[in-house]
Amino acid sequence: MSVTISVPEEVYRLTGVSKTYFTNRIEVSALREIDFTIHERESIAVVGPSGSGKSTLLHILGTVDTPSSGTVRFGDQELTGLDDDRLAEMRSRSIGFVFQNYNLIPILSVFENVEYPLRIQRRALTKEVRAGIMGVLDEVGLADYARRRPSQLSGGQRQRVAIARALINDPAVILADEPTASLDTATSERILTLIRDLSARHRSTVVISTHDPQVLEYTDRHVHLRDGRITAIEGPGAARED
Repeated sequence: MSVTISVPEEVYRLTGVSKTYFTNRIEVSALREIDFTIHERESIAVVGPSGSGKSTLLHILGTVDTPSSGTVRFGDQELTGLDDDRLAEMRSRSIGFVFQNYNLIPILSVFENVEYPLRIQRRALTKEVRAGIMGVLDEVGLADYARRRPSQLSGGQRQRVAIARALINDPAVILADEPTASLDTATSERILTLIRDLSARHRSTVVISTHDPQVLEYTDRHVHLRDGRITAIEGPGAARED
């Protein structure tokens, strides 16, 4: 009897992706010939030392940067041929970002920080939208802090606000750049558990750049970078890479 194996659909396919910067007329190769596929609902850790290309890779996945060569597909869409407006629209609707330093707006309340991506899309703050914001804040355990400013929160609480903001559009992808770097070990574990559980609930693909080894315990596959090259891929499905 034959057995059918279900292969998750591709979210990203990177082919021959390289990125070169020029600093003081010196050429710096941040990424070199990256071939890599990310599937829906995967959680991936991109691991490597400082300067290995982790953040550059996340920026390209997040459409805030473009490769110098190679191609990037997001679902069935070729990204490398899109203009800035189309990329910005895709980014705002399909990708949620979580940053190391939270990137919260100090003068806005917790509620307003989570609402901010919706304001960029010029969505009206209807009763339903307000309920959705409070629902996400409740998911991250901060519904009672909606009126507070970021300065009134701990580091872990600020990161939870950032996670809520990333989830507000129910994105297909969550990109987290060193989300535990500014946190102590216990808080890092709580944040990683939260990202894992919420991404599963929202059916989001997660990519985390990190040099924190504990992140590996919370992700399915581990992509190791050094000097802009993939040196190893570990975890289920690693053999699928071609």
